[in-house]
Amino acid sequence: MECDKKILNRLKRSEGQMRGILKMMEDGKECKEIIVQLSAVRSSIDKVMGLMVAENLIQSIEYENGINPEKDEAVREAVELIVKTM
Repeated sequence: MECDKKILNRLKRSEGQMRGILKMMEDGKECKEIIVQLSAVRSSIDKVMGLMVAENLIQSIEYENGINPEKDEAVREAVELIVKTM
């Protein structure tokens, strides 16, 4: 699967957030503040996983059924709806 630039950017952002969390811990920040940031990273990673699964599903459907622009658009809309609810 080809890696989408949006996915790479999301992961790089998560990486930066993790470095920030480590710094917060080293600086002795409150647990509550750290948990909020950890939750944000987890949410970001979950979104990346959803996007990757969705893209793989779309590619699999296109491979199995050949390329059909109308069908592809309907599949993409359905997958986007699933990803948004994650």
